Amino acid sequence: MKRKQLTISGRTCYLYHDAEATHLLIQSVDEHDLELLDQEVEVIRNQRKTPFSLVALLIEDWNQELTPWAAPAVFGRIPFGDGANNTLKFITEQLLPSLAADGIYSAGMRLLLGGYSLAGLFALWTAYQTDVFDGIAAASPSVWFTKWIDYATEKRPLSKSVYLSLGDKEERVKNPVMAQVGNAIRKQQELLLEQEVNTILEWNAGNHFVDSEKRMANGFAWLLNNQK
Repeated sequence: MKRKQLTISGRTCYLYHDAEATHLLIQSVDEHDLELLDQEVEVIRNQRKTPFSLVALLIEDWNQELTPWAAPAVFGRIPFGDGANNTLKFITEQLLPSLAADGIYSAGMRLLLGGYSLAGLFALWTAYQTDVFDGIAAASPSVWFTKWIDYATEKRPLSKSVYLSLGDKEERVKNPVMAQVGNAIRKQQELLLEQEVNTILEWNAGNHFVDSEKRMANGFAWLLNNQK
């Protein structure tokens, strides 16, 4: 599949379209993810059992647009914002209708939402907001985020399937907040299993910055092959 750039309501998106697609994959990306997107799509295609299209939404302000509530900076000086709701509204109220008008998305297709790092947290948070998405792929998600596990403990996800992954060295960092990611993702999986969500937690070799495109592809491929 060749990549096509789209502009929807002033926002930049990238489309990989299969005319026979039964699933539409949506992923929030930054410039680094964009560089690896071709490789990611190829890995998914090599593992898939079902045809899919993928739309990548370019995020301009990572810390603002992907987090559900304001929180102080954990690394660097840039704090986290509360823009996740606006990003979700763009996806459901502008992106999907635009894709439907162009014949890329139809009501009979299954929707999968995914992301890496903070985008993975956004995808997880979305699972608790709407039942629009059949599956969530959260690769190395930032579940260390302030009060996230408290939130997940009090809520019940509306998506049927959730894929989780983490690098086996990600919790071995000096930053005390980010070092909580291992225990947090174990707790996240525990909560999902208790709630009888179709889920898996895969551990990958390496730290947070290793093979992000392969980890993301594995998440989407698992959903495509294990959808309930």
